[in-house]
Amino acid sequence: MTKRMHNPPHPGKVLREYLRDINITAAARHLRVSRVTLSRILNGAAGISADMSLRLSEALGTHPAFWYDMQASYDMWQASKKKRPAIRAFHAAA
Repeated sequence: MTKRMHNPPHPGKVLREYLRDINITAAARHLRVSRVTLSRILNGAAGISADMSLRLSEALGTHPAFWYDMQASYDMWQASKKKRPAIRAFHAAA
């Protein structure tokens, strides 16, 4: 079983560090997305999609999986904190 990170940051927070002093409008234009789209990601109101992962990897020289996996880890952590019904394991028919 893989050990999961405890309360991983939203990828938008990490992206803020990558963008540093780059203006949000200029970054959005460079990524060919709306300013609202990028702002929502940076503020944690939206996730990083597979398409955005590819755009970020091209613009920042990172691997697309870096962004996509970070989003998946964040989503899994958030989902694990929500109350959900108990689910029993499937049993194979004999």
